[in-house]
Amino acid sequence: MARKFFVGGNWKCNGTTEEVKKIVTTLNEAEVPSEDVVEVVVSPPFVFLTFVKSLLRSDFHVAAQNCWVRKGGAFTGEIRYRFIICSFFTAHDFDLLSVVYLAVNFMFFSLNSAEMLVNLSIPWVIIGHSERRALLNESNEFVGDKVAYALSQGLKVIACIGETLEERESGSTMAVVAAQTKAIAGKVTNWDNVVLAYEPVWAIGTGKVATPAQAQEVHCELRKWLHENVGGDIAASTRIIYGGSVNGANCKELAAQPDVDGFLVGGASLKPEFVDIIKAATVKKN
Repeated sequence: MARKFFVGGNWKCNGTTEEVKKIVTTLNEAEVPSEDVVEVVVSPPFVFLTFVKSLLRSDFHVAAQNCWVRKGGAFTGEIRYRFIICSFFTAHDFDLLSVVYLAVNFMFFSLNSAEMLVNLSIPWVIIGHSERRALLNESNEFVGDKVAYALSQGLKVIACIGETLEERESGSTMAVVAAQTKAIAGKVTNWDNVVLAYEPVWAIGTGKVATPAQAQEVHCELRKWLHENVGGDIAASTRIIYGGSVNGANCKELAAQPDVDGFLVGGASLKPEFVDIIKAATVKKN
């Protein structure tokens, strides 16, 4: 079964208004494969979601970087951040530089409700990114609940999974990603709106990248897991994309792997080479 190539760009906590305009202009002027070949989604910080959506070409779409696990309400962001930060730092011993770094990251992870995103006509959301799992201690079960609620509100979900370097070196990669996938799969009733993003934590923002063979091995095993635990049709149709230091130099070889259905791109999505990564979809088509 043919699976349309998917390229997501996670801008994380980056960009000023002028920088965002430049990125969007580059994307709007790019000559890339048509929508029937590749689906392109960019994920700016929450404050730029509607701005980017208003400027972005119609064949590209926008995703939020997170959403809350239940209906919005009395979850005042500033108060919640203070509670989380104070509780976290009280329980751990950090130097000043670490405190500043983590505080900035906490502030980035805003509490958007799924309903807000739907109201803004934002079709996609990233859930379960390793930075949230690590910094905010989001468990597999919590991620599964967030996926379920986002889907129930009509959002499409990029669900992230992946192992740490320690877990890979101990030989537990598949046990880890299978457990993460199981927590998500148990809450999904319709897989049409789910993309699985395998992002080995050791390759995110480090310059290290899984070899094409390593990526294919995990993607293949994930598809087998879906076949055995969810169903053959779902395993065949669900897109499993790779994330972790994807760039213009390595994207074509990664895209050529039979079970790699696209990418979730970090730093390179802020640069013109993101266009080259989108064009890697032609490798799969050919």
